[in-house]
Amino acid sequence: MILAFDYGTQKIGVASGNELLGTATPLKALPCKNTQPNWDDIAALLKEWEPEALVVGLPLNMDGSDSESTVRARKFANRLHGRFGKKVWLIDERLSTREARERTGIKKADSRVDSMAAVIIAEGFFAGDAKVF
Repeated sequence: MILAFDYGTQKIGVASGNELLGTATPLKALPCKNTQPNWDDIAALLKEWEPEALVVGLPLNMDGSDSESTVRARKFANRLHGRFGKKVWLIDERLSTREARERTGIKKADSRVDSMAAVIIAEGFFAGDAKVF
């Protein structure tokens, strides 16, 4: 069992993933407060799902370089590891939001798109695209 996160400053998309089946399911996106994660919400998720590992999407620029969002996602991953002691994997999430919009049929900003992006991040992890943090 893993939990995958599509980190953002307004909300964080979340998905649970089953490594044996190679499938992921979107969960309710978590709202942020003043651009910060609600760590109590994340702790509750970890307690409920008891994941073996966490996967965080890394929003790289199309040329592979880091952006401000990349730095924030790395910081989020670092804090997840520091607070909860879980192994955290990072995965390139370029174009995951576009694919999530295609899968959901939702074109505007919507928390369901964020959690579907987390599903895509989990699927990338299962495909072996992740790097350990």
